[in-house]
Amino acid sequence: MALEVIPYTVQWKDRWDEFVLQSNNGTIFHLQRFLEYHVDREFPWHHLVFVDRKRIVAVLPAAQTGSTLESPVGASYGSFVMGHIDFTTSLDLVDAFSDYCRAQGFERTFLTPPPFIYQRSVSQDLDYALVYRGFGYDKHYISHALRVDDPNFLQSFQSTARRYIRKYLRERPISIEISDDFDSFYPILLKNKQRHDVKPTHSLEELKRLRKLFPDRLFLFLVNHRNKPIAGSLIFVCNSQVALCFYNMLLYEYEQFNPIHAVMYEVIRWARERRFAWVDIGVSQDTHAADQMTPAMSLIRFKEKFNAHGILRSTFYKRFI
Repeated sequence: MALEVIPYTVQWKDRWDEFVLQSNNGTIFHLQRFLEYHVDREFPWHHLVFVDRKRIVAVLPAAQTGSTLESPVGASYGSFVMGHIDFTTSLDLVDAFSDYCRAQGFERTFLTPPPFIYQRSVSQDLDYALVYRGFGYDKHYISHALRVDDPNFLQSFQSTARRYIRKYLRERPISIEISDDFDSFYPILLKNKQRHDVKPTHSLEELKRLRKLFPDRLFLFLVNHRNKPIAGSLIFVCNSQVALCFYNMLLYEYEQFNPIHAVMYEVIRWARERRFAWVDIGVSQDTHAADQMTPAMSLIRFKEKFNAHGILRSTFYKRFI
């Protein structure tokens, strides 16, 4: 199959987003409606549409950074978004993409697809096609996710987590609600990030903009103690399979109420009601280590209290020159 590679223009927007929503592995981060929210930052986009006889086979959001083509830029996940395709088509996609990169003079490319849990029907045909065509792995991150299909999920938690959650349910020292009060949540987020000498991925204005763009896909679980916000979890509905905990934050002076244990319970209960398969609770790396793959062991042990499963968030890499 000779696939046509068409650079994205705004005329493709509706077809692109419709394809992502109907695809096997597309997420909110692949939607043009999401990628366009960076109104204060301009990227040299190279979004690509792969077409066979006017039918979209795949799309790939990307941007140029120097002599490199990266996917994603300005989002958590990128790489190819596909329907249910066979292995031959996977090879054709990789070949067409590589030909495009060479023709544009790119020296290298990085692709970070969503982990396998984001697929409606799990397939690693494309992963194999990439490696077979000379792509290697640039890095792996360890991420963690929770299966939410068990109605007795609380029983799978470690005893300490169960005890804290049962105390919350029995005594209700804190309350948890889905809220639009980002103004109260953002100082908590800032304070948490400053504790680790990092900044939030999003500004307050960006979070408000995203909430307005995606009222059915961003949900802020705000934790209150005596009407004072003390913690929160911001959820991105990525696709029909996965809800992502993008931020899980608390004021540590209220740590005795174990607000993160309580909000994790409520998020999982909410995700079960909406029939998600997984709740992704994010990567678990030591951001201060020289080796980017260094795991944050205390964070991993905390996540394992909730019966979290380790999953790989991998980045593919290839040099063309």
